[in-house]
Parts: sequence; structure tokens; C-alpha cells
Amino acid sequence: LDWQLFSVLQPADSMLPLMSTPRITTHYTIHPRDKDPRWEGVEMERFADEADVVIVGGGPAGLAAAIRLKQLANKHEKELRVCVVEKAPQIGAHTLSGACLEPSALTELIPDWKERGAPLNTPVTEDVFSILTEKYRIPVPMMPGLPMQNHGNYIVRMGNLVRWLGEQAEEVGVELYPGYAAAEVLFHEDGSVKGIATNDVGIAKDGSPKDIFERGMELHAKVTLFGEGCHGHLAKQLYKKFNLRENCEPQTYAIGLKELWMIDEKKWRPGRVEHSVGWPLDRNTYGGSFLYHLNEGEPLVALGFVVGLDYTNPYLSPFREFQRWKHHPFVAPTLEGGQRIAYGARALNEGGFQSIPKLTFPGGLLIGCSPGFMNVPKIKGTHTAMKSGMLAAEAIFPKLTAETLDSETAGLHVPEYAENLKNSWVWKELYAVRNIRPSFHNYFGLYGGMIYTGIFYWIFRGKEPWTLKHCGTDANQLKPAKECTPIEYPKPDGKISFDLLSSVALSGTNHEGDQPPHLTLKDDSIPVARNLGIYDGPEQRFCPAGVYEYVPLDTGDGMRLQINAQNCVHCKTCDIKDPSQNINWVVPEGGGGPAYNGM
Repeated sequence: LDWQLFSVLQPADSMLPLMSTPRITTHYTIHPRDKDPRWEGVEMERFADEADVVIVGGGPAGLAAAIRLKQLANKHEKELRVCVVEKAPQIGAHTLSGACLEPSALTELIPDWKERGAPLNTPVTEDVFSILTEKYRIPVPMMPGLPMQNHGNYIVRMGNLVRWLGEQAEEVGVELYPGYAAAEVLFHEDGSVKGIATNDVGIAKDGSPKDIFERGMELHAKVTLFGEGCHGHLAKQLYKKFNLRENCEPQTYAIGLKELWMIDEKKWRPGRVEHSVGWPLDRNTYGGSFLYHLNEGEPLVALGFVVGLDYTNPYLSPFREFQRWKHHPFVAPTLEGGQRIAYGARALNEGGFQSIPKLTFPGGLLIGCSPGFMNVPKIKGTHTAMKSGMLAAEAIFPKLTAETLDSETAGLHVPEYAENLKNSWVWKELYAVRNIRPSFHNYFGLYGGMIYTGIFYWIFRGKEPWTLKHCGTDANQLKPAKECTPIEYPKPDGKISFDLLSSVALSGTNHEGDQPPHLTLKDDSIPVARNLGIYDGPEQRFCPAGVYEYVPLDTGDGMRLQINAQNCVHCKTCDIKDPSQNINWVVPEGGGGPAYNGM
């Protein structure tokens, strides 16, 4: 692994004003180029191209929207240019999910998916749910109708399914552009969205232009769909510009960590789905595990651990909780004698119904996990994400192909999409489970939440006349380190549990080394002064890829922050959980990031 070194210097008393803070962040989003003499005389004009619809993000939602648009255009014999831009070098290479798929939306979109060879090879045959204590397992019966029941679902490798969806999209005439990261939203003079610009390439890590500098290109569209996945960096800007979160709760999140293992064939139970809650987390930390036995011709299991990012103890490390969980007597026997072959991590939305923002604005729409349609108790969001993309396409198509464009703004406004969504099964499904996640915020924590779920969801089907609130943003939940107990984690054994760097190596993550770090800081002095001073540097524990480290100054009289940007797996956890909200994740050069193979 290559390491990039960026440092912040500060006096030993970190609460004193800074004497001198050398620059860590060199990205142009923080330090504009028009004020930098090194950029004088550099050609900054961009080539522009026109499409009818531009979709940001080649995941399940974006591809479902693209396919549905072209299906409608082909059916009605209309010319429609649909372009999908995706930051991963190949479609599906940045996709990570559990994943146990509910096939409802896929069946609506492509009814003959079986005949077309969709990689849904493992129907669920067995459902196991457990509450774990440190040494024991309490089995929980899977009653019909509980959200975790998986009868009729499929265990899939989501990256493979997304790659297949990409092939279906190309077949119906969608233009796919992998390796192009959408870096900027473009606006018309009237304020409506005009399209996007892809990222510039050929910028040195100090922020200066290289000889090979090349501007990104502009893609203009009548309407732009933003399907960037959880906590999209362009969606963040749109929330502010159009005040889209004015009438909803703050979004809350979790981090999901995942590994693929090749296990002993004698222990392999294809179609078996296992979930657990409880140990190693305490009752007031939301989270749980999954272990899925795939049926792909070899004894593969996908396993992972999810931790709600509203946890309060800054000493908690989601990665190390995951490693510790694998040693439980109910889990370890499956893995003993096996080999870990892949690792990755990604943030996921947990806000549910209460946190859905306004979805439409002049020139654009939000689809999929970007606004957040995950059914939290089911731990499933692919079916709802795909359906949102399809509903967006069905709302856009008649407006795009009408004799006259019915729009007061240059960018097409399609409020019908939000109405379609509210009248769909997605809205009904999310409304029914809206109180399950926030019900865990009680004195009994996990156990109180499970009792609430049993009474109000299983018996009354979510028809209670109230809607519970979340507790605010995840970034505001951490307590100062002095109020918390440090957590002693066991050392990894190298057989079942592993260290962070050997894990990151299995993600295939790589970025061009000589570019400004895409983990930008609004203020370079804050990490040492506030995050380290008050919270003991939580970013070195909540990051699942070893991007952030506090190391001693060469002079020995203080600490500095080191950002290893090349390790970043694009999970977005730092942008979400940073207690100072000082980290802003932006896209690196297109093609950089993890290289997941069917995660």
C-alpha cells in the first residue's frame, strides 16, 4: 500500500490558538484556483455534450431508471439519449451490499430475468435469527410476517447483479460511462439544474496543474437523476441549495463491513441466512451481523457486521467489533479452516420514512439510496432503490416526449415523481416500519426496541397513530472521551480475525498517488484542536480503511493528523460521523477507489 503523508502541526497544548498550520487540504473545492497564481494562463474551457437524461451513479437505482426510460422510449418509438456516469472503473466495482435481495422490483423491470441469466443463484432455504451473549446464543423463532423473514428472497453478490444490470442497460440503448466521476452540479441562469461536470485530471497533490492537466467534460440534460448511493456528495450540495431537508428529520446512518470467505465444504449450507443482534455491542449500540451461504459452485459465505453511527463512545471501532464478533462460539466454527478472500465497507441509510427529503427540484430528482429508501429492519434497500428509479423514469418520460416541454424553468421539474412514489408500495412499506429504528432509543435499548417491534409491527403492522423521532445527527452523538471508557480489543489471530491494513489490501483499493487528497478539511487546524483534544481522535477508529492517523510530531511535542487518502474505500463514514463536521468527502480522479469483485 502506498501512503500519502499530509500533516497538521500544532503546539503541545492543543487548545491554544495555532501558531502555524501547514496546509493539509490542497483541493480546489477548499482553495479556489482563480486565486492561485500557479493556475494563471491554464486553459479552463470544458467540452460540453447534450443528452435528454443524465444519471449520476451506475448502481441499482440509476440502472433501473435508465433501463425503464429506454424501455418506454423503444415501446413508443421515441428517440431518447440516456447517459449514466459512474465513478468506478467498471460497473459494479464500487458496489457493496450484504446482500439478500427481494426480487419484486427486478421482476417488474425485467420479468424474464431468469431466462436472461441474472446472477440470482441462491434462493433462501433457511432463516436463523439469534441474540448473542458473550458465550451463548439465544435462538429467536422467525415468525411469518416479521421483517427479517427471507422466504422468496435470493442471496446475491450485488456487484455481479449490478454488472448484469449494466449489460441489460446497454442492450436497450443506454450509454454507460464508467470511470467518470461526477464532480460538480451545473446550473442554468434561472437556478435550475443544467447537468453535471466530470472531474478534472492531472492535478498534483499540492494542488498545482501537471503537464497532463485536462478539464473534465460537461454533460447537459433536460433532467438529471442523482443516484450516487448513500450520502452522495452532490446530493449534499443539492440539499443546501434547494433546502430539500426542510421538512424531514436528519438522516441517520450505519456502517456495514463485509468479508467473503471460502469455507470448508462440510460446513457449507447453500441458501442458509443467519442474522444476529447483541454481543459484542452493548444494548444501547444499534447493530447486528449477517452470515449468508452462497450457492455459486464453490463453498462461499458472505458475512458482515453493521453498527449504527449514532453510537456515543468515541473509543468504539466498528472494524474491531466485527473482528471480535467472528470469534463467537456460534460463528467461529463456520470460518475455522477457511480463507478470507475479500473485504470492504460502506455506509448505509437508517433514517427511513422520517428522513426522506424533498425528492424533486427544477432540473433534477433524487433516487435510490441517495435520499434513502432502505427498509431498516429488513436490512434491504435494493428493491426500493430500483423501484424509485423506475418511478422516476415513468414520471419523466411523458414530460420529455410531450409536444411542448411543460416547464417554468430551463431544467425540467418533475414533481409527479414524488406523487408516484407516495402512491407506490415503497411508501407503504417504509411507513409500516418507520418506528422500528427510533424505538431503540430507550432505556432498555436493543431489548426495548425488539419488544416494540413485536407489538406494534408484528401485531398491528405499523398502524400506530404516532411517528417516533430520531435523536439528531450522528455527528452530534459522540460524548467527550473523558466521559467514556476505552474499549480493549483482542489482538487479531490472523486466522479468523485480521488487522486493518491486510483487510484494506483485500479491497483492491487504489488511487492515483499524485493528486490532492479527496478527503478535504474545511479547517486544517480542527482535527488536533478539537477531534483529538476532546474525542481522542475518533476518525482513526470509525474509518474502516486506516485513512486517518494521529502520529507524533518530529519534534516530539505534539501530534499531527496524517491522511492516507489512497486507502479510502469510499464508504463516506468520515463525512457522516466526524463530530466537527469538518471533513468533506469529494470525488477523486475517476476510476480510483476499491476494486470489488462481486461484493
